[in-house]
Amino acid sequence: MTIPVNNAVPVNKAVDAPTLPDGFVVVVKQECETCQTVVPALAQLAEHVRLTVYTQDEPGFPESPAAIDDTSLAVSWHHEIETVPTLIKVENGVEVDRTIGWSRTAWESLTGVGSLAPDLPAMRPGCGSMSVDPDLVDALRVRFGGSVLAARRVEVAAAEDPMEMMFNRGWTDGLPVVPPTEERVMAMLSGTSRTPSDIVATVPPDLVDITVEKVAIAAVMAGCKPEYLPWVLTAVEAACTDDFNMHGLLATTMPVGPVIVCSGPGTRAIGMNSGGNALGQGNRANLTIGRALQLVIRNFGGGRPGEVDRAAHGSPAKISFCFAEADDTSPYGRLAGEHGLDDGVDGLTVFAGEGPHCMVDQLSREPESLAKSFALKLQGVNHPKLIMMFDVIVVMGPEHARVFADAGWDRERIVAEISSHLNRSGAELVRGADGIAEGVPEAFASAESLPKFRPGGLMLTYAGGGAGLFSQIIGGWVNGDKGSKPVTRPVVY
Repeated sequence: MTIPVNNAVPVNKAVDAPTLPDGFVVVVKQECETCQTVVPALAQLAEHVRLTVYTQDEPGFPESPAAIDDTSLAVSWHHEIETVPTLIKVENGVEVDRTIGWSRTAWESLTGVGSLAPDLPAMRPGCGSMSVDPDLVDALRVRFGGSVLAARRVEVAAAEDPMEMMFNRGWTDGLPVVPPTEERVMAMLSGTSRTPSDIVATVPPDLVDITVEKVAIAAVMAGCKPEYLPWVLTAVEAACTDDFNMHGLLATTMPVGPVIVCSGPGTRAIGMNSGGNALGQGNRANLTIGRALQLVIRNFGGGRPGEVDRAAHGSPAKISFCFAEADDTSPYGRLAGEHGLDDGVDGLTVFAGEGPHCMVDQLSREPESLAKSFALKLQGVNHPKLIMMFDVIVVMGPEHARVFADAGWDRERIVAEISSHLNRSGAELVRGADGIAEGVPEAFASAESLPKFRPGGLMLTYAGGGAGLFSQIIGGWVNGDKGSKPVTRPVVY
């Protein structure tokens, strides 16, 4: 096994496409019933036109006219054969037209040969080409497409367990990772239109320029599908900005990490979970997108626990914390919209956050009561006597959101009403008040009213299942220029 991991040079060049001979070319395979059916038509065509037949699976099929062996699938791959039989017209070495499957009318029109195989059915659909077989296509992409990968290769001996090798080299987050073979990385790159060598971001703490290819390697290791790659690339771009301050997030001793909040129709297209257990286990897209970002920071940026990552306790959320908003059913829009993205645009927000804390209120049926209840819970973010230093995301569940929606409260009013119950006097918050040394400096002692969060620091999302009047509170790390700011980006495919 060969694993591309880091720095180096391409290993193989693209294989030149075999030139098709002039005249007519047919690609078949014996296991295709339609290909077997058209054998009489092939024999008749060979009597009237220059005909070349390529066979994908059996060199002796058909016997007449004799086929050329394409069991390597070189011809089929390079000439993009997706269905067999495929009939191609070639002039001066260039394809000018083709038809797929068997249709007497289409074959007669393309070749100019009339009364073709009158005993056959008028038409039959073809079969899938072996060159697009899911079990073969990844290896064919590497064999014939030419490696676009620049990463150093690591040879794994036949007797060596690649999983254990990656644990021993420190490439994992404590859980097994998928070996990023060349076939898997090339398949992952098919999920984006970006060039593999394009620089995505400069990754802290080591400030390493990371390419699309390197992100794809991390995405393979995390267990992503190719269609997740644009989301991972966007998350890496957003997290590796000065505003987000990933280096500071690693170096702090607080138990915080990047929280990725995704929204837009693309979340549903790739099967992300915004409903029951959205913040938990069980959904491949949610977990692997978040995990891929963490593996990028760890393996390429050098952000390893016990080294630059100095968290005193850490958090399970530091393995992966990524979820989708239910923006298609949300009564008050989405977080990305609050940060400037238009409706219908796929986007994500990275937020420097802790693990979630449950907000329980089973009894409030009036919005005023529920707003006060949320405010009471939010007072405790990080510490009840610390204010304006930390932002927060409220992941409101459907049943709590319904209380506000039924009363006609929009996002702005919900935030305003909750915030109005968060103000406290400086005398309550000052250091030493209530016999608690923690608190705001003495200079704030005379203030009549101090807010818990800075303007824009209380943010709303909408996700979760409908079984229970629960929401989730995600407390933030130090905000602003000295800490981290939420960063929102549209997804670029």
